[in-house]
Amino acid sequence: MASKKKLSRTRNIGIIAHIDAGKTTVTERILFYTGRLYKMGEVHDGEAAMDWMPQEQERGITITSAVTACTWNNHEIQIIDTPGHVDFTMEVERSLRVLDGALVVFCAVGGVEPQSETVWHQADKYGVPKIAFINKMDRIGADYFSTVKTMSERFNSRPLPIQIPFGQEEHFKGIIDLIKNKVVTWDDTKLGLSFTVAEIPADMSQEIGEYREKLIESLAEMDDYIAEKYIEGTEITDKEMIQAIRQATISLKAVPVMCGTALRNKG
Repeated sequence: MASKKKLSRTRNIGIIAHIDAGKTTVTERILFYTGRLYKMGEVHDGEAAMDWMPQEQERGITITSAVTACTWNNHEIQIIDTPGHVDFTMEVERSLRVLDGALVVFCAVGGVEPQSETVWHQADKYGVPKIAFINKMDRIGADYFSTVKTMSERFNSRPLPIQIPFGQEEHFKGIIDLIKNKVVTWDDTKLGLSFTVAEIPADMSQEIGEYREKLIESLAEMDDYIAEKYIEGTEITDKEMIQAIRQATISLKAVPVMCGTALRNKG
């Protein structure tokens, strides 16, 4: 019984992306914030924990899939960091067969790139639920909404933005949580460990309200309970939205989309 309980609280999660989208940097942050690492290693310094081969450290790319584990909310999470280079596609293929879910990392500047499409379709092949993270929102040319649009056009899926950026390029400060209808900003001096949750600025309230309404409408199209409450004009709680998003994700009806900049510890 104990082993069954432990298994029910274990998740195998893969990090997949086109090369240089920042997936190893994202993985380093996950390990740091869950307490698995006491220091974040950087790919450009050859110190990333998941790049263990000398060739990976020298070139700054992932060549083989690497596995580690961390704990979050009383769940054990097995993380598989996969290669992004097209030459190592079979490494990704082997990893996807054992995954419960995948975090697909996109570069906000490059958007949907060739290997992004390859790994996405590989995940589809094995019925792996996905969450998308649009990274590098602080870069010049970063475009969250263009990337979301391209995801919708290129993939046979439904991107579901649950966050939108607060600021862009050098002015990127944090994210707007469309579920809780709040702004979250990070302190640049605290390695992402300190953040502030605030109300939506008055001059943005109408625009953000429209994005949130689109999110609820999308959920209503996929979830009968949400649809019923939406039609009746009854308030839909954050918890109900989260549950509907979870069901849409694991049933492969939608892909939640988040954003941030892993290198700057925001998101």
